[in-house]
Amino acid sequence: MTFRRRRTALYMPASNPRAVAKARTLACDVVILDLEDAVAPDEKHNARDRVVSEVRAGGFGTREMVVRTNGLDTPWGLEEAAAVRAIGVDAVLVPKVSSVADLMAARAALGADGPPIWAMIETCAGVLALPALVAVAAEVRLGALVAGTNDLAKEMRCRPGADRMPLVPALAAIVMAARAAGLVALDGVCNAINAPERLAAECAQGAALGFDGKTLIHPAQIDAARDAFGPSAAELAWAHAVIAAFAAAENADKGAIRLEGQMVERLHLAEAEAMVAGV
Repeated sequence: MTFRRRRTALYMPASNPRAVAKARTLACDVVILDLEDAVAPDEKHNARDRVVSEVRAGGFGTREMVVRTNGLDTPWGLEEAAAVRAIGVDAVLVPKVSSVADLMAARAALGADGPPIWAMIETCAGVLALPALVAVAAEVRLGALVAGTNDLAKEMRCRPGADRMPLVPALAAIVMAARAAGLVALDGVCNAINAPERLAAECAQGAALGFDGKTLIHPAQIDAARDAFGPSAAELAWAHAVIAAFAAAENADKGAIRLEGQMVERLHLAEAEAMVAGV
């Protein structure tokens, strides 16, 4: 199994060719080519065609390629799903997933053999439906839950400050649902591009809640998210020590060993190997 980090997932407007070209050079783990919020209605069709040509052209290296389409209830959703289903993207990010029916419809539009689905959780109904959504994860090939904090706050009519306090219960619910189903969980965006302290605080909060990474709206936000969600020097040192200990001849057949005064099991070895592989 290949371990992939999703510390930094950067939205890039699919209607902007310079932004798409720049995405090939940025140090993010995931590029999300956005056909939804970042694209004006009169640019939707051209942006869709650009996504197809840019993805087929390649050059994005090891970055995971995801396309956020418009909802199937919009004039563009079905055509976008048909356009991206066979171009080789790693996933399609579906907005405003609020029910199992939404997931089923997305899978039907993308085809049984189409790319995995990433679901935006950005409605109150979506948060309340989380147990049902992850229960069909295998059936619809759901790979990730992505918090849509802006739309969720709007629908809740809440006023999240720097601590995002009104949103924390929903964010924690997203993480728990993802973990229960073995899915990736990505935190919502930070709107404050020119406020590094707030960005750092949101990244630290997201990491503390258990998210795998954070969705971003500007390249300047990449470093802060990578630092917050990446393993620390101490964690990497621990991982290397665990790998080395189990590699020793005397531990080859042991399911658990003692390392630096702690009991370490084979499950910790798998965790350590994944950590090192994903750096």
